Amino acid sequence: MQVKVRKGDTLWYYSQLFRVPFQLVLDSNLNKSVTKLMIGETVYIPGFITKKYIVQSGESFWVLSQRYNVSIDAIYLLNQSINPYQLTVGQTINLPLKVTWPIVQGKKEYDYKEMMTDLRRLKTVYPFLRTQTIGKSVMGKPIPEVTIGVGTKKVHANGSFHGNEWITSAILMTFLNDYLLAVTNIKPIRKMMLMPLYLTSFLSLVPMVDPDGVDLVLNGPPNEEPYRSLVLKLNEGNSDFSNWKANIRGVDLNNQFPAKWEIEQRRKPQEPAPRDYPGQAPLTEPEALAMSELTKKRNFDRVLAFHSQGEEIYWGYESLEPKESETIVKEFSRVSGYKPVRLLDSFAGYKDWFIQEWKRPGYTIEVGMGVNPLPLSQFEEIYEENLGILLASLYME
Repeated sequence: MQVKVRKGDTLWYYSQLFRVPFQLVLDSNLNKSVTKLMIGETVYIPGFITKKYIVQSGESFWVLSQRYNVSIDAIYLLNQSINPYQLTVGQTINLPLKVTWPIVQGKKEYDYKEMMTDLRRLKTVYPFLRTQTIGKSVMGKPIPEVTIGVGTKKVHANGSFHGNEWITSAILMTFLNDYLLAVTNIKPIRKMMLMPLYLTSFLSLVPMVDPDGVDLVLNGPPNEEPYRSLVLKLNEGNSDFSNWKANIRGVDLNNQFPAKWEIEQRRKPQEPAPRDYPGQAPLTEPEALAMSELTKKRNFDRVLAFHSQGEEIYWGYESLEPKESETIVKEFSRVSGYKPVRLLDSFAGYKDWFIQEWKRPGYTIEVGMGVNPLPLSQFEEIYEENLGILLASLYME
């Protein structure tokens, strides 16, 4: 929500007026002076929307402030050109409405268009949310990173490295929305206030690493050539792509990282396929390269890659992981019920590469149990299990 500054208004005053943490107001207005605002300039109030309201008989600003549980001065602020003592029936005014409902509806087939629409809506209501494009998919779709928090502990989580694991994108976006609701409404999640986590941690999310693959699984082959002909050929003419793991060129993005990639290259498919083909070399695919460059740029303290399925957490790689990795994974296991697995006969994954290069905690979390794509009937259960993991990733030292 946007408001126009009056004489004497400050960001601190707006924080008190709308009962929103000052840090969130500050982070929503980074180019504004903390102590001296210009009269008439625009300021963003996070967690609110403007509701157009038609005045009914007997109503006043005071009556509406009581009904909608907002300060009467907040209503004055949004209606500076209106005489509050001369309201007429049928007149349209602006009301500040606190957003207490989720924007993201994760329990659905969650494709790229759905995610991008949700991100735009979230950014409008929560302007302290930061988004950037880290690269583009093979078909040119921008791959967004979302960041939240101002702390020094840098945590990263990603989803949908594989197209038929799109439920992980819905899980991460639902968590993002719940986080935003919790900090703006000053409400706990699992008896935990999230504002201290906002102040001590910096969370990076790439909810959908492989948008082309997700759209292929959910929406069928694209109209664009040569991609339509290629995927139909690789899928042996079958129009059902529900088992497709690779990107649109038939390369498995989680077999693309330079962590003993040669082992996977020797024993996996030697040409593009619906799954497992590691490519002709590491980091040939733009999606994997974008994740590599982001990780180098951000210098994360820990990373979580969400996959499906198996209800397991892989946390080691070639015994290069630090001691704290085990402490953290035990907490992940406690809050989720998932089984920790240290070593696995698997290489060239994002988590493997991160541990190898940074010697910091990295995790692959296999959400849910069954056959991919996991059914939406599991969504609530999977979300509750992984909500604990995501919170723990922020509060664990």
